Amino acid sequence: MQGAALAFYILSALFFDNFVIIFVVTVLLAALDFWVVKNVSGRILVGLRWWNEINDLGESIWKFESLDPESLARMNKKDSWLFWWSLYLTAAAWIILGIFSLIRFQADYLLVVAVCLSLSIANIVGFTKCRKVVPMLDMLGHGVPCLGQQRPCLGHDAKKQFQQFATQTLTSQFTSTIQSAFSVV
Repeated sequence: MQGAALAFYILSALFFDNFVIIFVVTVLLAALDFWVVKNVSGRILVGLRWWNEINDLGESIWKFESLDPESLARMNKKDSWLFWWSLYLTAAAWIILGIFSLIRFQADYLLVVAVCLSLSIANIVGFTKCRKVVPMLDMLGHGVPCLGQQRPCLGHDAKKQFQQFATQTLTSQFTSTIQSAFSVV
């Protein structure tokens, strides 16, 4: 799916001379790819899902879902590798196409690339945050909802939980270092 928007964008110059058609179809394909990667491929290939909401106060709230740790351990490593590399390579391809648009002074095509690149980067950021948050929450004992189960998700207090965890860890390390420095040998 990720190649569809790229392929259409690259090959469209051979078949169409209408920027509006190229823009609309490429952005629609990129948006479809964004949704499929975020909601389907991420669940199947790496067992992760993320989304972002804005609460009543206007604060951004990241929410994450993950398979249980046992299921994550059974995931195919090649599928996971393919998923992550395709995320990064798609963004790299859009960056290269953006450079070409800049070199050829095609600001209108740069707009297409910018929209598609922003969708790719959004998936990279979302899945990267999700991949980093899941092990931290398991260490904190808060857990993360399992995919397919109706349980509450991680809310806006994730940042506070990470800060508390970091503070506790640093305090513990500092205390043990001080104790060992002043202990009688």
